[in-house]
Amino acid sequence: MICIILVAGHGLILEDEIKLDTSGAYCNLIGVPKALLPGVGGKRILDFWWDAINTRQLFNEVYLVTNANKYKHYERWATAQDFPVENIINDGSTTPTDRLGSVGDLDLVLRNKKINDDVLVVAGDMLFQDHNFDMAQVIHYFKRKKGELAIYYEMEPSENSASRGIVEVCSTTNRITKFFEKPTPGMTTSRQASVVFYCFRKETIPTIGSYLAAHPSVEERNFGMYMEWLVNETDVYGMKLPTGFQLIGSVGLADYEKWLHYFSDKQLQQQGKEQYTKRAYARIGLMGNPSDGFNGKTISLSIANFWAEVTIIESNNLVLVPHPLNDPTEFGSLGDLHGISRKEGYLGGLRLLQATCKKFYQYCNEQGIALPKRNFTLKYDTNIPRQVGLAGSSAIVTATLNCLMHFFDLNYTDLPKARQPQFVLDVETDELFINAGLQDRVIQVYEGLVYMDFTKELLDTQGHGNYVSLDVSLAPPMWLAFIRNPSDSGKIHSNIRERWNNGDEEVITAMQQFASLTDQAKEALETGDFSRLQDLMNTNFDLRRHLYGDDILGSENIRMINLGRQFGSSAKFPGSGGAVIGVCLDTNKLKELKAAFQEEGFVICDIIPHIPSPPTSRRHSLKTPTNGPS
Repeated sequence: MICIILVAGHGLILEDEIKLDTSGAYCNLIGVPKALLPGVGGKRILDFWWDAINTRQLFNEVYLVTNANKYKHYERWATAQDFPVENIINDGSTTPTDRLGSVGDLDLVLRNKKINDDVLVVAGDMLFQDHNFDMAQVIHYFKRKKGELAIYYEMEPSENSASRGIVEVCSTTNRITKFFEKPTPGMTTSRQASVVFYCFRKETIPTIGSYLAAHPSVEERNFGMYMEWLVNETDVYGMKLPTGFQLIGSVGLADYEKWLHYFSDKQLQQQGKEQYTKRAYARIGLMGNPSDGFNGKTISLSIANFWAEVTIIESNNLVLVPHPLNDPTEFGSLGDLHGISRKEGYLGGLRLLQATCKKFYQYCNEQGIALPKRNFTLKYDTNIPRQVGLAGSSAIVTATLNCLMHFFDLNYTDLPKARQPQFVLDVETDELFINAGLQDRVIQVYEGLVYMDFTKELLDTQGHGNYVSLDVSLAPPMWLAFIRNPSDSGKIHSNIRERWNNGDEEVITAMQQFASLTDQAKEALETGDFSRLQDLMNTNFDLRRHLYGDDILGSENIRMINLGRQFGSSAKFPGSGGAVIGVCLDTNKLKELKAAFQEEGFVICDIIPHIPSPPTSRRHSLKTPTNGPS
């Protein structure tokens, strides 16, 4: 692959204003080409690009094309930077009127060096915010997509889209469906800005000559207009870099200073980023479970009693910290190891962190999101009881995902909120082979009280269900009891999945009944009919018991159900087994119920609903924007 750096522009605004500046701050920069002006930290802008391009042997050759006026400057730069001087091409232009245009300059290099290879093109006079992005990610993604590639970024609120090339990108394929060169207001709502940073296949190189032949005016020989034309001729894909860019070819001194200071401040913020902690809460399936894995409907509530939290902080190496209780590495004796292993098994939370990181990197790779080369340390803590069906594993995965998105500055455009539950589920099912459905992941992403519709038609057409947040205050007071020393909750699903896949009529009908119960429960909650809700909760469990059978549900689970109902309470599973929830409207009976559970060795508590924090004014509801230069 060949890399071509473009620095042949004739924009004179910045150069002229530096000459006229009377402060004395820029007297040593008079006549210096824009690409050789100081960038972030005082390092020359072109040096940043050369470092990114030259760090690995990604290219067979690297060429730089400039104009006749500035050729000598770049010759000196090449000598100092160990750049081959013979790879600098002079386009012969001396004024804006005889310029070739950026596409014309590319064509000159292609003809002059007789290039018949894939080509990466970049503007060498672009300021950019994060200098840790990996050029290898760009190249690998380009080769995998087997199409042209355009780099884009999410514009800051202060940036004017009318001064950029704006792209609309298909969220499924990452194909650029539309390219607008400096669009007028109303043409597009996209804030995704393309920059002069492209990869072209050698098969596409001939289109450059065709385009130039059809567009003789130099005003049309810029990359924005060429790309606007090219997206209609062949497949052009987009790749997002989580960093800002700013071409300084046509800006004045004030804008150059503002963007330089802005990117410097952003880099300092990045370097000084404090540790970030995200908490995800346990949940109870109030109605409809286990139909979430079978195109049904459910209502779920996140509870503040139990939680998992993950903390991320930048570090030199990537470190996953074992939890002292859940991932023990030291034991008092061989007998101690035996006892802990027999009770807890071998499946702590460290595997969840590792699997989430792997899946996150894979997702970004597939979605064309280039991650900067930054390492971190992850650690976690949790008080969610193990193996009682309260979604402890998915809570750790959900919290880890949020930490990674925060650390790498990803937002809901990069990974939409409605798609995050599926991401979490994929971590557990694909990587760790955990038997699960979507309900737990939806409630831990959305939080609060949520009605969920997993109808097949919805999943097929939009890639996710419909998730409706309800007022948490609609939920009645509830109790939660669980087994002190539970067995593996995953086995509770038995062979229902196989029967569903085989079209078993009993299973299909039952899942439809679960969905109907959920709709009725939603109405009962909204009208405050808690007696009706009690009946529906009991019916939910009875249907489940009929479908699965007592041998699968387990004697301890059934004992908790029967014990709760002895005191006039409803009782059902909140998850896959190991715990029971109920609504008891008689406060005196509730006291007796709690005492009975405690006497039989079960753990019981009042459910404390988790009330989500009110939404803040965050860009795409995740990352807080920092205003750029105005």
